Amino acid sequence: MSLIGASAALVAGCASVPNPNPQDPWEGMNRGIYAFNETVDGALIKPIAEGYNALTPQPARTCISNIFNNLGDAWSAVNSFLQGEHVDFFNTLGRVLFNSTMGLGGCIDVATMNGSKRIPNDFGVTLGVWGVKSGPYVVLPFFGPSTVRDGVARGTSFLEGFSSTGPIMAIKDVPVRNSILGLWALDARAGVLDAEKLVNDIALDRYSFIRDAYLQRRHAMVQARRTGGDTSQDLPDYSDADE
Repeated sequence: MSLIGASAALVAGCASVPNPNPQDPWEGMNRGIYAFNETVDGALIKPIAEGYNALTPQPARTCISNIFNNLGDAWSAVNSFLQGEHVDFFNTLGRVLFNSTMGLGGCIDVATMNGSKRIPNDFGVTLGVWGVKSGPYVVLPFFGPSTVRDGVARGTSFLEGFSSTGPIMAIKDVPVRNSILGLWALDARAGVLDAEKLVNDIALDRYSFIRDAYLQRRHAMVQARRTGGDTSQDLPDYSDADE
């Protein structure tokens, strides 16, 4: 579908919803943005991600994913520190140092091989631990599911350079920086192709399924940090399944 079609989907989806979910008062607008994202993804991003998976050997894809995960772990460690979770901070920092050295810059996840679990964390969770309410659910153009709190956290972290992509943004060579950012986005999209198939198989309404899964996961992450629960547990993540 052309860009005109994507725009039409956006406008059509902005019609009001009779009985919106209390957590999703902007559902009409959100469904429009969701439809726009679906159109752009189906026409451009998903085919490239599928081609990437088909043409790139699995060991190379694993290495690339591990390197980006290692950058994400560094940002996770910062957020554990901000949340006062010092044990998680030192554990995650140890993961980063171990993988960056023994794992050849993060290419090999030797920390996980030795029993160290990844701890998903970000500034949106930090704000939640600090008591900031999540606010309404919102679908961001190109980025997908979010909440007002998570959207503000994402924007603030990115603009200030404090995020998993911070080291990439610090690269002065613009073509190199943009190429790495593109690879980062491609790796993220390729990583949820299987999850997307699962959603397609079990969801009667993809929009509602992705919204509810996202909100449940984010709530569980914040509560785990507040109560000292197992933050390394495998929580379902369909946050990128509509991109």
